[in-house]
Amino acid sequence: MMNETAPSIEMPKYKCHKEVWALKIKELKGYPKEKPTIEELERIFNSTEEKVEVLPSGEIISSSDGAIMIPDDSSYAPIHLDSNYLRKHDPQVGGYYVVYDDGYKSFSPAKAFEEGYTRIL
Repeated sequence: MMNETAPSIEMPKYKCHKEVWALKIKELKGYPKEKPTIEELERIFNSTEEKVEVLPSGEIISSSDGAIMIPDDSSYAPIHLDSNYLRKHDPQVGGYYVVYDDGYKSFSPAKAFEEGYTRIL
């Protein structure tokens, strides 16, 4: 519970000055993925080439899971997004696939990205 008698001040405000690489997402092929059929589950669990992980939610993730991101700018090749990236960032068409200086890959909704970044190259 908030103490109403304590002084309240606005939190510090920050301005972004990072440089990132980014592509607007035109299409995500294979995402969101539909639930696998019984036959697909049997193939996944019986495969010696695929690693399988069962999450606490019951979701089954195989090493072959992922999606292909088609950039809005056709001069760039499609990019494979693995299942870990998809689960963590839940990318959406129209938003941006973002890569930071240290190689960290992220997703930003279009409005937030476009209000915070200006293209420099």
